Amino acid sequence: MNNDFMLSSESVTAGHPDKLCDQISDAIVDHALLQDPNTRIVAECAVSTSIVFIASMFESKAVMDFANIARKVIRRIGYTKKAFNDKTCSIITSLKELSPDKNGPYNEHQMSDSEMDEVVVKNNATIFGFACNQTPAFIPLTIWLAHKIAIRLDRAHLDNELPYLAPDGKVQVGVEYKNRHPYRIHSIIVQACQESADVPTIEKLRDDVRARVIDAAFADEKIGLDDKTRIFINPDGAFVTGGPASHSGLTGRKKAMDTYGGYARNSDAALSGKGPLRIDRVGAYMARYAAKNVVAAELAHECEVQVSYSIGLARPVSIQVDTYGTGKIKDQEIEDIIGSLFDFRLPAILKKFNLRYLPNKANGGMFYQKLAVYGHFGRTDMELPWEVTDMRDKILPFSGR
Repeated sequence: MNNDFMLSSESVTAGHPDKLCDQISDAIVDHALLQDPNTRIVAECAVSTSIVFIASMFESKAVMDFANIARKVIRRIGYTKKAFNDKTCSIITSLKELSPDKNGPYNEHQMSDSEMDEVVVKNNATIFGFACNQTPAFIPLTIWLAHKIAIRLDRAHLDNELPYLAPDGKVQVGVEYKNRHPYRIHSIIVQACQESADVPTIEKLRDDVRARVIDAAFADEKIGLDDKTRIFINPDGAFVTGGPASHSGLTGRKKAMDTYGGYARNSDAALSGKGPLRIDRVGAYMARYAAKNVVAAELAHECEVQVSYSIGLARPVSIQVDTYGTGKIKDQEIEDIIGSLFDFRLPAILKKFNLRYLPNKANGGMFYQKLAVYGHFGRTDMELPWEVTDMRDKILPFSGR
């Protein structure tokens, strides 16, 4: 990537069909873990007109009504109209009960170091974590703004601020960079779905979305809109109904918006729909944790951490760092620091972040499904254990400060 460039990132509202699928999949994960923290589960979902299809493999003591879980998510998101709703959609399931793990369940909080070395990963994975100092949340400005506008669009619908809006919507934000730093807002595109073709006029929708969604989202941003910023709101005219009645959805399709908006790499594996025993999900959280603490300690303006796992091994086979030329010390030295301070073994990650127990009553039993929309990283509305910078002080001695 050049030092001077324009990058755009996309976000969608909770009612977008792909994100509907992610939330249903993670609601199933939440429901199972709430009853049985030792659950092994993978859940995938597809939606189309009037149909929801759920496929899941699991080993769990939890009692699960997959159809009821899905209907609750659909209703919470706001799909109550005739075209698609929780009461009339057909739900089809394909369920497979897994054989018990030959190693049996384990309690990571009571394991010794040598015992952790005996727990191997069950799938190959190369995952990425990234952080930068462009925003207070240590994520790129493009995806930060795209999520922020999408959240405002969702709230305008759910809070009945703009009562004619439907649950489905899409946002894209383009930012110009100079010397790898955000310089100005290049463009904003908002595709807001409305319930019917006759309410309101397209002119009113554009005025409302500009004032109540876009301008409101930029009210406290350091880099604001200027007279050259290109703003498009429903450029093709009315976008009516939307959701599964208009286009299909699938779990795991929005990996860039789940991570870093295309500014940095992400794994080819989905994050949502997997229990915390899947290294391709939780390893991404540990990689983000390491990258964020490196940037918080000011060892680099940007940091990407790549971690590779192989089936049958407990520890990663590779940890690599790329600071895009922004590091105060060599990337190899940062790799050594990360390797010495951060434990990437599966039980260690589970223990560090308490991942089996996060869908508890304190979180309303909804932890993972909340992650399934507006990104898994850089969240300011959730207390995410991989977002804390408690390792900063341990890294600081290496920063030369």
